Amino acid sequence: MSDSARRDAASGTALFSRVPRELVHKTAPDEVLLTGWRQEAEDHFVVTASWPEQHSFYVPVAGARDPLLAAESVRQAIPLLCHGAYGVPQGHRQIWDHFACALHPDALSADEGPATIELDVSCSDVRRRGSRLAAMTMQVRLMRDGACMGVAHARFTNQPPAIYQRLRGEYADLEAAMSRTIPLAPPISPKQVQRSRFRDVVLSPTNTAQVSQLRVDLAHPVLFDHPVDHAPGMLLLEAARQATHAVAHPHDVVLTGMDCAFSHYAELDAPCWIETSALGNELMGRLAVQVVARQFGREVFSALITAEHSVRT
Repeated sequence: MSDSARRDAASGTALFSRVPRELVHKTAPDEVLLTGWRQEAEDHFVVTASWPEQHSFYVPVAGARDPLLAAESVRQAIPLLCHGAYGVPQGHRQIWDHFACALHPDALSADEGPATIELDVSCSDVRRRGSRLAAMTMQVRLMRDGACMGVAHARFTNQPPAIYQRLRGEYADLEAAMSRTIPLAPPISPKQVQRSRFRDVVLSPTNTAQVSQLRVDLAHPVLFDHPVDHAPGMLLLEAARQATHAVAHPHDVVLTGMDCAFSHYAELDAPCWIETSALGNELMGRLAVQVVARQFGREVFSALITAEHSVRT
């Protein structure tokens, strides 16, 4: 990025239809959802986003915009504000500890055209080691046309390259980690998880109905937009979403909430098992599903997913 572009990005000046892709850790320009940001007060920001009417992966579900657009918008806001507002250099890794969101299903209606979204972001529990940002919590209100669509919460740590390499040990070698990726397992039927293409299915069937294997497709243009040494957080969120659709099948549901904890890295060189259990689906057409990802015999990720049954119009 040029010096002028860097100054514009740091000040939040809206000279781009999208913010520079390196500020949101994306390679493909079309995958950038954020359009700008501004500071309202200390640790308080407004980030703007544009959700496309058509996206190659985040497609409308049961007549509603894909709820994971909200999660991806928050994910992109994390590095954007870290780099632009908190002085975090490129090359530092922001690692999720916790992510949660709750969305109003009516606000997700898939009307025509792109949707302009504002993320009202309040940062708290900002921790530093010396001058370096070490960790932060973001509370987010997602707004559309002045109305609140939902809320989100993200807690993450920020690690410089040297510390990240120590944390990752043998997995810090990106090329070696990717070369050890296990073969891609066959997908379950796309219809079971409200997908239309096999390549977008991230679950593989097993002999146990409540257990699937995570599919890690390094060639997927969205989930693996750039090389990584572990399964990305958005892949795990997608797995939790698809596991919920599989529980609800053949009924259509729209996700309205998720509460996720990231305990360990999900590695590429061993199977990761996605376990699901339905917690109830009778009360007012709502469904709750507990999803746990296990690898090497330990829990690496968990999510409580809530959804509502939908009637297509």
